[in-house]
Amino acid sequence: MMLTCNGQPAQVEDLLPALVNYGHFTSLQVRGGAVQGLDLHLARLSQATRELFGSELDTAQVRGWMAQALQRAGLADASLRVTVFSRHFDFRDPLARVAVDVLVAVSAPVSLSAPRRVRSVTWQRELPQIKHVGTFGLFAQRRAAMADGFDDALFVDTQGHVSEGTTWNVAVHDGHQLIWPRAAALRGTAEALLRAHWNGPQVCRPLPAGALHGVQAAFACNASGLWALQSIDGRALAGSLALAEQGRAVLAGVPWQPLS
Repeated sequence: MMLTCNGQPAQVEDLLPALVNYGHFTSLQVRGGAVQGLDLHLARLSQATRELFGSELDTAQVRGWMAQALQRAGLADASLRVTVFSRHFDFRDPLARVAVDVLVAVSAPVSLSAPRRVRSVTWQRELPQIKHVGTFGLFAQRRAAMADGFDDALFVDTQGHVSEGTTWNVAVHDGHQLIWPRAAALRGTAEALLRAHWNGPQVCRPLPAGALHGVQAAFACNASGLWALQSIDGRALAGSLALAEQGRAVLAGVPWQPLS
């Protein structure tokens, strides 16, 4: 992995403020120097910077730093994580106006596609609309699910509605249409692209956890791929593999935006 901070090789002193655990990020896949939904990733970073720091992010500069980091790593295909934090943030005075810093991590490309068995659990992230760096609960819930023989966890909010997975969005099919659960969650870039390009009936509506018993197929998605949900709470979903293939075909037709 290679790290840069504000376009320069990251030094130890650059990284120490990240231990405060206040910031946000986006993760994306690069192929041939291009990204699907690049504008969505940059918009996510911009909006979260306003919410967490009360300032504007120069997304053109961030895009340039991303391209520069790839070039320095000598890669055209890669995984990128772009984290926005501030070396000057003081938790004792969180309203103070501070300049933000941008950390770009470059690593090997990944593509997730293996089917998974998930269980539902009542849990919700803090500030679910922001892809913030507070990921402890996500991974603790995944670990607990795996300890009980599942592959991952599907979250249900306190009102009993399905929201999202640990690090992914979910869509289910009831035999008539694709359903995107409407609940407080991080709305991902892959979800946005699929909803914009899906060829068939779809709807975004509240999905009570009890309605999962009528689901015939489901898939999970994030910027690293799309995979079938083989079962939910031990109930096999026979149509998930075909639905996931349909989803991947949709994403295959989405254009890639060059970083530079």
